[in-house]
Amino acid sequence: MIHRFEQLTTGVSQIYKNIQRIKKLEMRSFGLKGTHVMCLYFLYSHPEGLTAADLCTLCKEDKAGISRILSELLEHGFIQYVHAQASGETYRRHNARRRQASPDASKKRYRSKAVLTETGKKQAKKVNRLILRAVLEGGRDITAKERDTFYRVLYLISDNLEKFCEELEKSQGKITGKDMSNHEQN
Repeated sequence: MIHRFEQLTTGVSQIYKNIQRIKKLEMRSFGLKGTHVMCLYFLYSHPEGLTAADLCTLCKEDKAGISRILSELLEHGFIQYVHAQASGETYRRHNARRRQASPDASKKRYRSKAVLTETGKKQAKKVNRLILRAVLEGGRDITAKERDTFYRVLYLISDNLEKFCEELEKSQGKITGKDMSNHEQN
């Protein structure tokens, strides 16, 4: 059983490291960082735009990380923000040249949708070609049936581990709660 643990963690870790290396090496040639890949990918996949909260969910990144990435994409001129007016039909665009100076600007930006500019779309197309190349290389010599089985099992393992983490967090919370109430009684 421990051998399976070693195989899983080593295999997943090696795949992750290789994906990060590909992102780093290829994004450098675009003047970007590996962290920009998934945001560009999802923004290209959603031409209507995505909020920072949407990107946090899709990219599995925290708010600070996504905010930093979006700021860098904005500075490069790859994105702009679309703010819906009260009617929901009128829009006002903010880009790197017209930023809001108010302290609430980052909050407004977080709730606004980021959309790719034409320059951003060109970069995203390059990123998507890189992703396709990496997927094809990674899947070389794997049949469609093997790939389907792999992803089914991978997501099953992921879901099972997510449930296990939730159980651990609940039990830690109960222990912490008991410890705190015992501490308060003393």
